[in-house]
Amino acid sequence: MRDLIIYVILAAIGYFIGSKFRHKKEKLAWTGKFQTVAIVLLVLTMGSRMGANDEVIENLGSIGVYSLVVTVVILVFSIIAVFLARKVLRIDRWGMLVSTDVDNDSVTQEENSNAEGGKIDKMTLVIIGSVILGLICGFAFVDKIFDSYETFNTIAGHVIQIGLCILLSLVGLDLGLDGTVIDNFRKVGLRVLIFPLAIAIGSLVGAFICGLILPLSVKEMLAVGAGFGWYSLAPGIILEAGLAQASAVAFMHNVMREILGIIFIPLVAKKVGYVETIALPGAAAMDVCLPIVEKSTSGNIAVYSFISGLVLSALVPICVPLILAA
Repeated sequence: MRDLIIYVILAAIGYFIGSKFRHKKEKLAWTGKFQTVAIVLLVLTMGSRMGANDEVIENLGSIGVYSLVVTVVILVFSIIAVFLARKVLRIDRWGMLVSTDVDNDSVTQEENSNAEGGKIDKMTLVIIGSVILGLICGFAFVDKIFDSYETFNTIAGHVIQIGLCILLSLVGLDLGLDGTVIDNFRKVGLRVLIFPLAIAIGSLVGAFICGLILPLSVKEMLAVGAGFGWYSLAPGIILEAGLAQASAVAFMHNVMREILGIIFIPLVAKKVGYVETIALPGAAAMDVCLPIVEKSTSGNIAVYSFISGLVLSALVPICVPLILAA
């Protein structure tokens, strides 16, 4: 909760500063490149932490395969759920309410999207490369440089936290420079709350299907899916219920959901829709993945992303115990 409050305050400060320099927006274009560099360093650090984690490496066998299947199925159903919710709410792929008036910005974005349709998004390649390099560095070098994984994990945690503080300040700055976010958000209103609920439903439907085809019960799979990407909480709750294998799958699945979310957010933004990007990371949409969502989409979707991650995070300690108690 303390970190969340810090992130919100920093984003608000960034927004305030951006709103005061809106007339000098062109001179602050360099912040976009700085944000990209910060994202790369953040993803590198996260990848290194995963590569150095013995628990992750040890679970890359059958549990890793189960976790990958669960993650892919849940991501697909989450995207479908958000897509359907967006259509019902009459919100276009850029997160704007559909109206009879032509939105010039949307038209421009659509033209750009169509023009680049055959290309692989550069940001996707950068993120994939950063994740792979981080995993290799973590696996090969961390134990040679640091006395223990705990020492490295503590340092990496501080680096990630500092990186997030910088990135979320820049996200706030971008929103302030843009100046249209509050008006657009007012138009959408409480409809934005439908999206995290759609993600939760899509995740649970995907988990239910996995429970029918994988050697874990439907109940266990639903508990795994209800982690919504929060790998530090859901596995512990499941383990306390005496379900060791399900706990291991939950840990790997939630780690994979965050990593695959980071990798595929730019691609989904380009090929499916801006709003659908928030379905990928689940709870991580409000912190780790928020800068990547904002960089790959727009300030409007950054607001959607934060609210979605916040709601899903609140649902985890409610849904997982309820499912296990059923």
